[in-house]
Amino acid sequence: MKRLVPTSLMLALALATPSYAKDKKKDPDEIGNRDVGKGLNFYSLEKEIALGKGLAQEVERQAKIIDDPVIAEYVNRVGQNLVRNSDAKVPFTIKVIDSEEVNAFALPGGFFFVNSGLILKADSEAELAGVMAHEIAHVAARHGTRQATRGQVANLATIPLIFMGGWAGFGVQQAAGVLVPIGFLSFSRGMEAEADLLGLEYLYKTGYDPTAFVDFFEKIQSLEKKRPGTMSKVFSSHPLTDDRIATAQKNIQEILKAKPEYVVTTSEFNDVKARLQALHDRRKPTEKDLNRPQLRRKPGGSTSPIEDGSGKPGDSKGGDEDERPTLKRRPN
Repeated sequence: MKRLVPTSLMLALALATPSYAKDKKKDPDEIGNRDVGKGLNFYSLEKEIALGKGLAQEVERQAKIIDDPVIAEYVNRVGQNLVRNSDAKVPFTIKVIDSEEVNAFALPGGFFFVNSGLILKADSEAELAGVMAHEIAHVAARHGTRQATRGQVANLATIPLIFMGGWAGFGVQQAAGVLVPIGFLSFSRGMEAEADLLGLEYLYKTGYDPTAFVDFFEKIQSLEKKRPGTMSKVFSSHPLTDDRIATAQKNIQEILKAKPEYVVTTSEFNDVKARLQALHDRRKPTEKDLNRPQLRRKPGGSTSPIEDGSGKPGDSKGGDEDERPTLKRRPN
């Protein structure tokens, strides 16, 4: 005997069953009209902004910020354009760190830092924007404070561990010497996957070619192969690069409707990249510089005869030995 299910129950089951068409997180047209940052969080938005501001001040005390107006304005403009096409509910402050490490990281509350090394490694503006979109997604989804709320890292304010997160976990900040509590920047696999999805959508909605997102993943994969084993610890808390590439490609095909044209790069990107490269080159000693005689200062700050340019012994000044009175014997 057949058992009939009441229509009301069938309707209730249908409403309770997840549906791709009803998943706003997978609908770029719903960006800005969905609460991607929901979930248990002990931090209000105001407290989150204050927290991020304090951490950002620490970063700026430790790292060298590039104040070149052309570079700073360009990177800020690219980032703010992505923010306008995101779910973020906080204003963003975007600055460039003078570091050759390939990385970018966003602190809670919208304080965002891009390493100059990332710009130099990117081959197009769309690649740079893809990395930035991923970091903006972390802020929009409030991953930093939600992670802290979970209590996965105790006493966050007193444990200034070296940041090992960032986009795909690449580019540990040891070289730049930037110390940030890792709990606000090292995310779970689920959060990284969510930032990949949201960042891809932000990139797409801003008008960039979404395949640039995958291109940079593949670039990281190539770097791993050139230096096998060096990234294993950094990647331990993140999805495998192969998985992330496959997932991003799948999301591009299933979620993003093809557009007749996309922005890939701009002449401004090329100009800023060349400007940054010139800054880096000016800091690096050339082979000619390395072959030049190096000046050495004696203990106590005195200089040798060679250093002061006279080439005569006894002409140096400032050392204890040189300042002692000299006894001369009278001739008989």
